[in-house]
Amino acid sequence: MATRLNISEFIQESRFNAFHLRLSIIGFLLIVFDSYDLAIYGAIVPALMKSWQLTPIQAGAIASYSLIGMLFGAITFGMLADRLGRKKVICTAVIMFSVFTVLCGFASGPTSFSVYRVIAGFGLGGIPVTVIAMLMDFSPLKKRATIATVVLCGYSLGGILAPLLSIPLIPRFGWESVFWVAGVPLLLLPLLFRYTPESTFALIRSGRKAELYTLLAKIDPSRKIDPHSEPYETEKSHAKLPLTDLFRSSRGLSTVMFSVAIIFHLILNYGLVSWLPKLMMENGFDMTSGLKFLIVLHTGAIIGTLVLGRLADKWGIKNLLMPLYLTGTVTMLLLSFNKDPVLLYVLVAVGGAAVVGAQSLVQVYIAQFYPVHARSTALGAIMGLGRIGAILGPLLGGYLLSLSLPISVVFTAFAIPGVCSFLAIAMVQNRYSHDRASCGLAAHDAAIPGKPEVMRRSAR
Repeated sequence: MATRLNISEFIQESRFNAFHLRLSIIGFLLIVFDSYDLAIYGAIVPALMKSWQLTPIQAGAIASYSLIGMLFGAITFGMLADRLGRKKVICTAVIMFSVFTVLCGFASGPTSFSVYRVIAGFGLGGIPVTVIAMLMDFSPLKKRATIATVVLCGYSLGGILAPLLSIPLIPRFGWESVFWVAGVPLLLLPLLFRYTPESTFALIRSGRKAELYTLLAKIDPSRKIDPHSEPYETEKSHAKLPLTDLFRSSRGLSTVMFSVAIIFHLILNYGLVSWLPKLMMENGFDMTSGLKFLIVLHTGAIIGTLVLGRLADKWGIKNLLMPLYLTGTVTMLLLSFNKDPVLLYVLVAVGGAAVVGAQSLVQVYIAQFYPVHARSTALGAIMGLGRIGAILGPLLGGYLLSLSLPISVVFTAFAIPGVCSFLAIAMVQNRYSHDRASCGLAAHDAAIPGKPEVMRRSAR
């Protein structure tokens, strides 16, 4: 009788090597491009408002259009990635967001610009959910949070590049030039297609055993693999509708709470990123200084995320998320009542570490909470639904600014969602996490098509 090879255990017990490094670089670049394309609008919104004579409400609405695309893109690409594998979905999303972001630089007015942003947003929504799922699929268990958070620092680097390039490009070539830079990922597409690994579950489903074992040899070259063994995953889906997997195994309440936490988190995150330069200009700073605050925000996020990833692997993600949400809330309140430039820079940096850092960690938490066959679906559905908050954030900022309220009131309004996210994460039932539930529990095994399925207990 042929031996059986648990694919999930094989990968989780591997050690970080050249394969994981290459995968991390691919993921990092994808997140940088995704974040840059998303952050462009916050960097050019003052120039765009001046060029097209937009009101704050109109500008806030346009900021939300790409987020509407991201909502549907995250859900659609998330489910497709769990059915077709991550590789094809990633490449398709890159083409979509790059082409239509470049087209934004050729828009003739607000209408065509908004249409391009919606379509680009559809592609943008597919990148984070598939990249994070791919990292969770292939990372060693003890290094998951560290690897994912390092890669997700690409969010902040992309966020920094947008204002950093805007400062020299806008005065010389106009705001349109910042969008043209988004065409760079198209040049790297052949390399992306070649070096992005196919998902193991996709290889199992299609019976590509030789290709699967070649991939596993790269993941852990030190282990010998019996070519006659039968590969399987520790858990498989029996659901006709992928979304129902998110409510199985007592995960229903946690799925709802994750969604609530993300909605309020993204109200704060996207409202802050979209309007920070404008808010600082309203607070007495010039446009260049306003963009510098955005750079400081993302710099703080990079430093904070790197530290938080290491801590999460030691202490657990949930134990870090709750105090991070409270820290973001306190930071917004302190920003409300300070005008000292040095202190403001410090507070913005701390806010970046807390708010953006928490966004990275919560996505890793979601990916770990659900089994491999539902990972992209979970991220896509929860993050997609969370885009409601991302849509409301810029609209809220535009509405509050249109009322000519004191800046302290605007920052205080953005502090409230942090408390809501804290309460929601506190109600997530960590005992039903897949990483915990699979330890010592019987699970269905997904074998090569045509081979018998058996029950076994995970050895983890």
